Amino acid sequence: MEPKKTERPYCFGDLETVFPKGADGLRHSPEGCFYCRSKTECLREAMKSEQAIEVKEEMVDRAYDSGAVGFFSRWSRKKALHSRRAKRRKGEKGEEHETR
Repeated sequence: MEPKKTERPYCFGDLETVFPKGADGLRHSPEGCFYCRSKTECLREAMKSEQAIEVKEEMVDRAYDSGAVGFFSRWSRKKALHSRRAKRRKGEKGEEHETR
């Protein structure tokens, strides 16, 4: 009998469980996740969380350190991520946005 699509494992979408930082400083999915039916949807959900912004910042920093992106590109991407984090925090506090 196949499980229902609405049934999800306890770790579903938890970034630190499904995409933890390894000993090498990079993030890897644990071996147990490879056999999970929900792995793709789970990782997508985890990358929508606020913690995912930190992961994206790590990626930008690694690209800069390796020379794949320049200073201004790094600055621009980090600023965009910082703005996204600030918007999420404002939204969580329930603050209204004025439109004029």
